[in-house]
Amino acid sequence: MANTVQGAVAVVTGGAGGIGSVICAKLAEAGMQVVVGYGRSGEAARKLADSLPGTGHSARPAPVTDSAAMKALAEGVARDYGRCDVLVNCAGTTRFVPHSDLDGLDDELINTILATNVRGAFASVRAFRPLLDKSPLHGGGVIVNLSSAAGNIGVGSNVIYCASKAALDNMTKSLARALAPRIRVVSVSPALVDTEFVKSLDKEWHDQQGARTPLGRLATPEEVGAAVTAVVTTLTFSTGTILQVDGGRTLTP
Repeated sequence: MANTVQGAVAVVTGGAGGIGSVICAKLAEAGMQVVVGYGRSGEAARKLADSLPGTGHSARPAPVTDSAAMKALAEGVARDYGRCDVLVNCAGTTRFVPHSDLDGLDDELINTILATNVRGAFASVRAFRPLLDKSPLHGGGVIVNLSSAAGNIGVGSNVIYCASKAALDNMTKSLARALAPRIRVVSVSPALVDTEFVKSLDKEWHDQQGARTPLGRLATPEEVGAAVTAVVTTLTFSTGTILQVDGGRTLTP
């Protein structure tokens, strides 16, 4: 039976991005009030919040590498909404560096990736746990971590990005055990997603990525958003799970 989420509150970090914006739209379509969390994309986040179906949406700063700011965000959501039922950790960063170019993967980039993709997700969970723990949703509050097939197959934009997503998946399992039974934690793990940015890259490379996928194409942002929504509304007995939305990409070398 589908979860009743009408009026529930969902916070999405990185909500103004190519994938995050679609996740926000899908959650709003399901009847949730969405807080679009942003780092540097304030204008885009506000426009998105204004465009979402339903009411009660807002755009708020969510700099995940600043633990004090994330605590303040949670306090603001508690004050203005009185609840938080869903946290989607969609904020992430990377940069293309060939895996063999170890010098090109400098310490500053390593620190930025790990601080955003791993520590940032943990900081968000830590800040919102008290609210999630009180969620009246069937199955409890829900945390969805946006991961990547890169964390499984070790193929991605750079070595540390792959490592960060492997860490995020492991953290999903640890948190699922630690926060049960009041909070569920699931990773949604796509392979390369066909965002507007990805479509703008080298066409030959783009087509090669699709050809390496058994289903013959890349995932769409809408498919990722649908998977996140399903975790909240339908998969109410799932926790500690890595939900692959990769067209079988992890099955191929």
